Amino acid sequence: MPRTPLRVDAVLVQAVIAGALSFAHLHDLAAAAGQDGWKAWAYPVSVDLLLVAAWRRLRSDGPSRLAWCWFLTALVASLGANVATAGLLDLGDVPAWLRILVAAWPALAFMGGTLLAHSPAGHSPERDPASEVEREPAAAEPDPEPVPVASVDDAPVLPAAAPAPSAVPVPAALVDHARKVAADHEHRTGARIDNDTLRVRLGVPPHLADAIAAQLA
Repeated sequence: MPRTPLRVDAVLVQAVIAGALSFAHLHDLAAAAGQDGWKAWAYPVSVDLLLVAAWRRLRSDGPSRLAWCWFLTALVASLGANVATAGLLDLGDVPAWLRILVAAWPALAFMGGTLLAHSPAGHSPERDPASEVEREPAAAEPDPEPVPVASVDDAPVLPAAAPAPSAVPVPAALVDHARKVAADHEHRTGARIDNDTLRVRLGVPPHLADAIAAQLA
């Protein structure tokens, strides 16, 4: 059986070299900050594992604030250690604030790893099964039968009814005065007074003059 030749992947080799250098820088910084022995070797493992866990959460469950927060935290810790050990920091005299950060890292990394492992993924909430039940469409009401419309030619022509005269109350004193005016007009002209003349003489509206004339007839 022929053996498969071993192929060297340049990307993999580059990743191994970069990881080893970053691992060594984190170890040197932890040792300079007072974490000696096995503890100095545990720091780079903690930082790299947190970085990988956050990146895996981003790849599997999609972008989320939790995964991005811990990914950036681990990335800053790794980059900070690489920059600090590049000669910008005296590893023989590490400042107090850096010792505090290195000492607090285990608790911070434990909290980040626990949240990444046990926090639920940001999936859409489940739908209520009752809301998925399709409602039966309401039965459509039958269209009403068309009502035949009679044409104008078929409609019987009815004579227009004359409006009934409305009863207008007339004061008795006004009727007596109208009798005197009508008698005086007939005495002077020899003819009965008409409604227009009566209206002018009395100074009343037409409908009231018609009501008075009806009582004088």
